[in-house]
Amino acid sequence: MSAPISPRRPSIFSSPGLWLFVVTFVVRLLVLIRFSNSLDFLPEGDDMKFYSDWALRIAHGQWTDHMAFYGLPGYAYLLALIFTLAGQFDPFSVGILQALLDAGIAWLIWKISREVFRGAAAAPDEGTSTRMPDFIGIGAALAWTFFTPEQAFSTILMPTVWLVFAYHFCLWYAVKTQEASWWRPWLGLGIFSGVIAMMVATILFAVPLLVTVIFRSVARGQSWAVRWPRIAGAIAVLVAGVYLGASPAWIHNYFIAHEPVMLSAHSGINFWIGNNPAATGYPRMPPGIRATQEGLLKDSVTLAQAAAGRKLTRAEVSKYWAAKANDYRSTHFSAWLRLMCVKFGNFWNAYQYDDLSIIKLLRDEGVLPPGLTFGFVAALGLAGLFPVLWRFPKSGWVVAAVLLHMCALMPVFVTERYRLAAVPGLMILGAAGLWVFWENLVAARWSRAVVYIALCAGAAWFVSIPQGDIGLWSLDHYKAGIRATKAAQIELAAKHFDVAEGALDRAQQNLETAYRYVPTNADIDFALGNVWLTRSEEPSNDEHTKVSDRTRAKLFYRRAIELNPRHASTLNNLGVLAMQENLLPAAEKFFAKAIEAEPDDAKTHFLLARVLKDDGQIEAARAELQKALLLRPNQKEFLELRDELAAPSAKPPTK
Repeated sequence: MSAPISPRRPSIFSSPGLWLFVVTFVVRLLVLIRFSNSLDFLPEGDDMKFYSDWALRIAHGQWTDHMAFYGLPGYAYLLALIFTLAGQFDPFSVGILQALLDAGIAWLIWKISREVFRGAAAAPDEGTSTRMPDFIGIGAALAWTFFTPEQAFSTILMPTVWLVFAYHFCLWYAVKTQEASWWRPWLGLGIFSGVIAMMVATILFAVPLLVTVIFRSVARGQSWAVRWPRIAGAIAVLVAGVYLGASPAWIHNYFIAHEPVMLSAHSGINFWIGNNPAATGYPRMPPGIRATQEGLLKDSVTLAQAAAGRKLTRAEVSKYWAAKANDYRSTHFSAWLRLMCVKFGNFWNAYQYDDLSIIKLLRDEGVLPPGLTFGFVAALGLAGLFPVLWRFPKSGWVVAAVLLHMCALMPVFVTERYRLAAVPGLMILGAAGLWVFWENLVAARWSRAVVYIALCAGAAWFVSIPQGDIGLWSLDHYKAGIRATKAAQIELAAKHFDVAEGALDRAQQNLETAYRYVPTNADIDFALGNVWLTRSEEPSNDEHTKVSDRTRAKLFYRRAIELNPRHASTLNNLGVLAMQENLLPAAEKFFAKAIEAEPDDAKTHFLLARVLKDDGQIEAARAELQKALLLRPNQKEFLELRDELAAPSAKPPTK
């Protein structure tokens, strides 16, 4: 008798998860390669430049400024490590790493779907196929592969993809863990969550999922008297792991900066932006605060110190803004409740509030292939939520993950990149809802099919409610105009005059469109002033045209100052123009006001020192330059001016 033939073990290459990983990685890599050929590949502004500049300072040895972190530090230090290992500023290597992580998210979506729907895959009364979990997982993962916002955010220097991967890694553990000890895997998951929290703090909203799993899995099947000490121990281990993972941040803040801050001291200003009388549910800056990351952080400090009448630590700055937000909540409770409803609507709305406008930029440059948008995914996810939850109770884990992430944003505000961590869950619910609908059609269960169609219609209406604030539509045009202006300046420096002219035309068109939406925004006026100032530097223009362009630039700058008298960048530019026209008293006045608004700007102190030197005020110039050198002690231009001021010829004339 011959021996029985053992079943053939499936090859790893037959796994749908592997192929989903490969396909997603290839798509992301193609987007990255196309983006790397763009002039905008190197960050020139917004949060991307904030992180890259911080990382470069770390890579060059400036590990700390001996104050509490004002911005989550994890991503900046990770970039610094990559740049150090690469030996240069290397966004492409970062993009490859993030493409791998994004492909890992597609694999996780497939794995989560298999775990959630596997127990119901052989329900004979429903006629469910045993391949249902794979079909749902493949559909949801492919939707992620061709989801346009993620194609953009996984490519740029932003930590978004790290959060989405970590959040769904925790969800995968939640749905697959049936039995566990009092310490494993909780210590590892806690450390992992703490490390990611130093990049994006909303990962901490995955902790309730893990705590729920602890209650379900630790010492499962034993009496409560035996279980509860082990459950308490597991929760303690999980929390200890979070603190251990985040320890580089809080050790720095407590023992180097001597400030009581767990992760970053910028939480207070974010809380105020999300909870103030002018809040819209999106990151609309309160009056007097600039919209850029660097400008926001600087303005939040200077305004808090001006209100307090003294220099504040960063922890005190955070407490100041948090107290203002809490005061608004308590004194305007009904208005605050309405604001919470607005945020809830913003989270689900199809309107794409991309505070970086990176999606529009990459679309305009032909980098992004056609793909899905949030509104489509949200409508299908909402429509499928109740039918899927009713049919497959284990999908409650996915529903909980989506809702917990939404709750993470309610205290602050909603942007396209912030809500991305909810998208994989919505894709799983949407794909499962379509599967249930198909089954109902095949089985002629017409009433259930009609209910699903009605849910789709209601969800589509809900996510498509139009935004009433017309100013929201100016954002993409404003950001596009800023980038086009910077591109034009680069091309002018390279003497590519025709290319620069085209970029300036695009910048002017976009910024004038933004201005028509919001004619009372100082940042837009400042940006239009920069366009006309750049036009005045084109060598092809005659002298009359150059004077006319500079006059237009001044007009927009002065309009920006009328709207925001503390707009430091505008004051600086007006000071530079006055210097060039030898109007030294006016230049001194503009630079002094810019320093009043932004006292830690080394360049402005340097420019004021130059004006004072040219005006014969040598001692005042030396004092001002000394302030600049304290902020940037190795700046070449500052050192050259110091030598000039030390020369005998720099002494003021005797009277």
